[in-house]
Amino acid sequence: MTPPWSEGTTLLIWRWLHPTQEALNSLLDKESETMTESQRNQGFIFQMLATFYIKYVQIFRNLENVYDQIVHPQKRLLIRKILDGVMGRILELKNEMVELELTEFHYFDDILQDLKLAPQQLDIPIPKYFLKEKLEVIKGREKILAQILADTGLDMKYSVKSIPLEEAVKLIQIAERARQGRLRAMFMKQIFLQEYRAKQAKFLSEKVADLEAAALQIQKVWRGFHQHKKTEKLRQEEMIFLGMNPPPLFNEVSATIIQAEKVTSLRNEVQMKHEEKYREALVTIKDDLKLIEGPDIKENLQDQIRHWFIECRNLTGTFPDYPHVEEGGSAIIFSNKTPQQVTEDILASQEEEEKNKKNKKKAKKPKKPKEDKEKKSTREKSKEEDEGWKMSPSVFLPTMEEGNNIYKDMWRNRDESWNFPQDHDPELIKQEKRKELESEIRIQVDELMRQELKNLKLAVNREKEQPVKAGKKKGGKEKKKGKTGKKRKKDTDLTADRTIESLYKELVEEGLLIRALNVNLSDYIGEYSYLGTTLRRVSIEPMPSLLDVRQLIALYGILPLGSATVHENAPLVKSLLLAGPSGVGKKMLVHAICTETGANLFDLSAANIAGKYPGKDGLQMMLHMVSKVARQLQPSVVWIGDTEKTFYKKVPSAERMMEPKRLKKQLPKLLRLLKPDDRILIVGTTQRPFDAELQSFCKVYQKIILVPRPDYASRFVLWKQIIQRNGGIITNALNISCLAKVTDGFTQGHIVQVVKGVLTDRRIHRQNYKPLVAAEFVAALTRMSPVYQEEEESFKDWYAKTPMGKKRALALTGGTTEKGKGEKK
Repeated sequence: MTPPWSEGTTLLIWRWLHPTQEALNSLLDKESETMTESQRNQGFIFQMLATFYIKYVQIFRNLENVYDQIVHPQKRLLIRKILDGVMGRILELKNEMVELELTEFHYFDDILQDLKLAPQQLDIPIPKYFLKEKLEVIKGREKILAQILADTGLDMKYSVKSIPLEEAVKLIQIAERARQGRLRAMFMKQIFLQEYRAKQAKFLSEKVADLEAAALQIQKVWRGFHQHKKTEKLRQEEMIFLGMNPPPLFNEVSATIIQAEKVTSLRNEVQMKHEEKYREALVTIKDDLKLIEGPDIKENLQDQIRHWFIECRNLTGTFPDYPHVEEGGSAIIFSNKTPQQVTEDILASQEEEEKNKKNKKKAKKPKKPKEDKEKKSTREKSKEEDEGWKMSPSVFLPTMEEGNNIYKDMWRNRDESWNFPQDHDPELIKQEKRKELESEIRIQVDELMRQELKNLKLAVNREKEQPVKAGKKKGGKEKKKGKTGKKRKKDTDLTADRTIESLYKELVEEGLLIRALNVNLSDYIGEYSYLGTTLRRVSIEPMPSLLDVRQLIALYGILPLGSATVHENAPLVKSLLLAGPSGVGKKMLVHAICTETGANLFDLSAANIAGKYPGKDGLQMMLHMVSKVARQLQPSVVWIGDTEKTFYKKVPSAERMMEPKRLKKQLPKLLRLLKPDDRILIVGTTQRPFDAELQSFCKVYQKIILVPRPDYASRFVLWKQIIQRNGGIITNALNISCLAKVTDGFTQGHIVQVVKGVLTDRRIHRQNYKPLVAAEFVAALTRMSPVYQEEEESFKDWYAKTPMGKKRALALTGGTTEKGKGEKK
């Protein structure tokens, strides 16, 4: 019995990879051409980089989909290698565009139009393997965290506040009087209905009804009602056909989606089974090869090395020197070479030695005069000036090319008709393990053959060992070791006698390690900026949209934390600052980074660390514990909320007891200690960056992202989706466009608060009788204060003073003289 999704469908998914591989192949060829070319036109350079970026994003989306759905373990390893390479290349291209345009936000409206792509296809997908591969670890960590919080009583959702006795009696009295009033109103209503029914019965009995007139009236009403319903139905069908209204049952979960979820769970089980079998096969096949082919490999290596001894003796008259272990042993001589090639190499090395001796005897060349040197330097300078912009070398292109070549050579035309379940291929494992086994046996053979060579030299050439020379060499080596200089002092481990579990528990109890909210990055709702390129052409800097911010969070936060390979080799981002008014979703983005990557969340906000670990030694201990646990349980996010307090220009008198500037000197030190293999990200959030010292602020935070208030398009999408998520039904009576226009200046937090306040359980149940109207939400908005244009402009002015903002302003004005003056100053 085959599973409902059929394992053979993975073959179709694998074939779907062919067009993606062809697109990647052509893109790699184009990139190799552009690496050598130099350009001067900045507009052309950006168009080229943006085109590469968009195409790599499309390849990334396809590869991620294939890697998630395929079950063949060896193919998955290859796709994973290429996938990590594509992710890293996307980050490299993003870094190139930032350095070129001196801004974090880029707009691709014209390029998308040329490539006939929708803006939604620019979304950076988050690979599912970030969480899949460490799901058990994350679940175990969550259990431990929940247990610690339960034991300490820190997970209480509802806090019970004690109130005075008089206030409690007053509340009970109010509730009782309200109950009695409701009962009295119900009795009065029943009495009124009884009297009304009696009057109506008396009136109808007295009136003589005309049957024909009554029938005609009923017909008129019925026909009018029927035609009205028919017209309304036709109008709805027309709107659905035109795409103006969603089809019926649009928001309900269909049977297809339920079936797809079952298929996904089954596929995950098969992937795990095949990977377990593959790991077992790696061990068993190697053991079998060691028993069966091991002795033959050993004999062949010994015969090969003995033949080399004899050949060297016949050609040179002496036995050769055996290569050292550090050099690789006999593998250097016989790596993919035939015996004839080995003899040719011996003769070639002799000829080279003779040539080197002759060259040493030649006279030295006369020195050139100073004038020639000056001319040469001027030529070099002119060459550098003539050369334009060149793309910087990539770390990920070689890995992508290697993976691409393996795919073409090994997998593209491979016949897999025998492997319908898509299990591992044992022949490929044998090829890999033969090489490993040969390298292991070669080490043993080298030890034996070194001794055999010594015996041959003593027996045939009568060469004796020279202990004096050996002693000199040893002494020389010792001297070299002495010259290496002083060893660096290792950082003293303040908690060497404690386990990670105990440190983890202490940080949770102190409230420094907190539970991240279960929020996905896709929950950060917004819309694209469709006029970004147009506005920049007329020298107007557009305010970024919410989805532009979401994309930067995916690039700078989620992808590097999720993949160790990408984090080690891509442009390193150690710290990130989210600046924007209250309610725009800065904290939500921090929690989304942790949710998507399974990272630990450390809260080092000034308000949270106040009174904890007092004194200089206590602060040092706290940071040591945080960094040690964060490294051990990486990926980790260190969140500093209201981070402007850490860099206050002047501490308010009300906050002096809190000591908000405790971390000011320690944060730069913490950043310097972070290495590329430490998947730790420091994220700061602030709604008042103007209160901080700009210079020290910008030294700590490498990337500054300005989070704006939502524009009209984002507000329209926000209203629609948040109402639906909270149980609301959108009908023609609810004018969402009107709500989006009225709420100009209000943030996402305001909209969520209003929707939750209006859509109570009682209101949700009454929607069928009384549809939602915009006036209900507008009434709740009147009690809130929006973000005014002046506040948004103040954020823009502050950002213009940051290093990136200054560079951007100089580039727009072409201020080379100003830059020179600034440098002189």
